[in-house]
Amino acid sequence: MWKRDQSVTPPSPVTPPSPVRDQSVEPGPADRKSSEKLIMDLGKSVVIKGELSGSEDLILYGHMEGSISLPDHTLTIGPHADIKAGISAKAVVVMGAVTGNVTAGEKVDIRATGSVTGDIVSPRLAIAEGGSLRGRVQMPQSAVGHTR
Repeated sequence: MWKRDQSVTPPSPVTPPSPVRDQSVEPGPADRKSSEKLIMDLGKSVVIKGELSGSEDLILYGHMEGSISLPDHTLTIGPHADIKAGISAKAVVVMGAVTGNVTAGEKVDIRATGSVTGDIVSPRLAIAEGGSLRGRVQMPQSAVGHTR
């Protein structure tokens, strides 16, 4: 805390920063988990061309051309994203525009602001009112929960 009269006085000459961290800033267990998620914000004017792969959940904003592979993780396409790529992931959530084929091991979820132009291969598909799909859908039986 600072006193009101200290805010008026000029700062002292060069003072090295204190190596002691404020304990109140330390994230709790719930904050640590959310801060470990990878969020890739490409920005509206940035275009990435190439192959993107990873071993973490990923959220994309901006523009991308190429291919995306997250076989054991969730890919989320942000609401203003424009992705022209073949996508392969455990689960895909689309809130922006995707042009290309989408393959998901568990589920594809096209939200109200999302659109997919391309074929989808996934055992589960959800399209919210307002979401759009232009392409074919193939729904293989999921190995989980099916017995004959």
